[in-house]
Amino acid sequence: MTDPATAAATSYPAPIVSLPIGLDILRTYSGALICLEITFGGLVWILVASSNVPVPLLQGWVMFVSVILFFFSTAFLLLFLLGYVDKINTDWNFLDMAYHFGALMLYFSAFVLEAATTAAGSISSNDTDCMSRPDQNIIAFLDSRQYSINVAATIFAFVVTILYGCSMFMGFKRWRK
Repeated sequence: MTDPATAAATSYPAPIVSLPIGLDILRTYSGALICLEITFGGLVWILVASSNVPVPLLQGWVMFVSVILFFFSTAFLLLFLLGYVDKINTDWNFLDMAYHFGALMLYFSAFVLEAATTAAGSISSNDTDCMSRPDQNIIAFLDSRQYSINVAATIFAFVVTILYGCSMFMGFKRWRK
């Protein structure tokens, strides 16, 4: 007769994890990329919020993506730092790759929308005119300060998109091994 605790323990596969657990994850490229994703994603969040969101229809999505992925990436990193990945039986290599693929798609869409908002016009000679391109679709009142903030948010959104792409590629390589 087998012990029920032993039978249950042997019926579940062990978690598949290629990344180190604990503080050692911060010494890997993947851990460093996740930290950079959190840092630059937080900067996108702060920059878009400080621009007073002149085009809520477009920048609302950028805010949503930056806030949600900031918290999800932080939670993902905390799972590794606190060692919970050993307690959750799943293929962490696939989950890592799938999460970063989804985040890449979301951040790419946010980057495109933030770039569209920023490119909706150009600064006039007195720096306070209305930017209204494309014609009759988007009207945003941006002064030079808000325009500069949106340019910075666009650049950081692009950087975060690249970071999520690198993380997805590294996760894909781990998953295929």
